Amino acid sequence: MPFQKGESGNPAGRPRGIVNRATALAQNLLSERAEGIARKVTALAEEGDMAAIRVCMERLVPPIKHPPVAVELPPLKNAVDSVEAMARIAAAVAAGELTAAEAAELAKVVNVYVGALASQAFEERLSALEQGTNGTSGVPRPAAVRDDAGSEACTHAAGQDNRW
Repeated sequence: MPFQKGESGNPAGRPRGIVNRATALAQNLLSERAEGIARKVTALAEEGDMAAIRVCMERLVPPIKHPPVAVELPPLKNAVDSVEAMARIAAAVAAGELTAAEAAELAKVVNVYVGALASQAFEERLSALEQGTNGTSGVPRPAAVRDDAGSEACTHAAGQDNRW
């Protein structure tokens, strides 16, 4: 009999979050002695034990995963400016100042920023159009239409019917 999707093979089994008894005991023993263990590892590291040094360094100084990169990019005021930014990124790769992976990450940043600029420009144009249809300019309002009940309704660009 195959398992049903989304159902446990053993519904009466151990609930989530319950820890094995042996694991709980080990955690208690370590938590009681954690300070002493840390002192011992530190002392061994100070004596030159390479394994202890490695443990201390891994815990105290995590490795830097992505070091910052310095590339001079032009200000991005519109989508056209992204062409110059991409050209500078490509030039930095060609000069050996950036790796291909770093350049790809920078290109993503430029792309997202240009998308945000486009969204902002769209919102500004939409707001200007909406203000124009609300009677602030010479644009006429939408015409009244009759619904099935015979009463008049005004339809707006947003798709709402407002009775008047």
